[in-house]
Amino acid sequence: MTDNDTEKHRQDKNDCERTKRQEFRDVASPGCPQKDTPKTDGQAELSSPGSYNRQYQDRLFKAIFGREEHKHWLLSLYNALNGSSYTDPSAIEINTIEGIIYVTMKNDISFLIDSQLNLYEQQSSYNPNMPLRGLMYFAELYQKHLTRQDKDLFTTAIVKIPTPNFVVFYNGSRELPDVTKLRLSDAFEVPAENSDFEWTATMLNINSGHNKTLFQKCKPLYHYSCYVDRVKSNVRSGMTKEKAVSEAVSFAIRNDFLDGYFKLQKAEVLNMSLTEFDQEAYDRHRFNEGKEVGIAEGERKNALQNARNLLYMKLGSVEQIAQATQLSVDEVLQLQEELAVGVCADR
Repeated sequence: MTDNDTEKHRQDKNDCERTKRQEFRDVASPGCPQKDTPKTDGQAELSSPGSYNRQYQDRLFKAIFGREEHKHWLLSLYNALNGSSYTDPSAIEINTIEGIIYVTMKNDISFLIDSQLNLYEQQSSYNPNMPLRGLMYFAELYQKHLTRQDKDLFTTAIVKIPTPNFVVFYNGSRELPDVTKLRLSDAFEVPAENSDFEWTATMLNINSGHNKTLFQKCKPLYHYSCYVDRVKSNVRSGMTKEKAVSEAVSFAIRNDFLDGYFKLQKAEVLNMSLTEFDQEAYDRHRFNEGKEVGIAEGERKNALQNARNLLYMKLGSVEQIAQATQLSVDEVLQLQEELAVGVCADR
């Protein structure tokens, strides 16, 4: 098979996968008439079925906790994390920044409550750069907040700002403790001798078996975690991603997760979950591809250094050194010329 044939086969396979995925979504997303869902006491109205196209890039975490109609779930999560007992969802002002360039899918939620500026982000891959990302995000949040409040930073009086709080909800495959503190200072090229400047992201492991007390205090987070765990378990058992997601949604409906949300929003949940599944696979591929490139670059640097050492010590001919280091003869000759120039310069 030629390279062109291989590439054509790969393209045909990708087209087939996309067609199968779309067929599955078409079956799972029938054109049903819209229904008005009555509000229940103390709860906001659920999203109307079939309305997912307005925010199709959301991750499920943001759809559950980051939309105006789900403020009561976000308030439950905030109370569970902070030991507070707020009861009025309207006390929350959601101010999530849309269109942040480093977020491919929307998995971030920012909101203001009781003079505290909160950023919640869900991650399925471990990322030690969350403090830096959070710092950049909060800088824009504060800029918008100060503009809205018409505050002047060039005054002699101190300008008060909401207290920041950054929490990352992790449900990836890496084994991590219940709570991990990620610090910006760990990324400093020159370690700081003091702690005058620090920025921290608190990462909570929300996989099954972790943070049980938090799940007991926040049923919406528990239901979300159970659903994600069900999808993962189905995939491990050998199901295709379409079947894994479909079965998990049925499981959530049978158990009345999130007060019927999975039933009312079945089409949206299926669409988001499959899109999220594909995005995570792409991110893993990109990471592995980068790791392979890094390994190859490292091996080449070692080969070049070994060739320089052998030439300097005059251990072997150019051809022998090329064979030993798996470099070309031309590359070894170029290194030999560079060494000769260096020796002449020293003299």
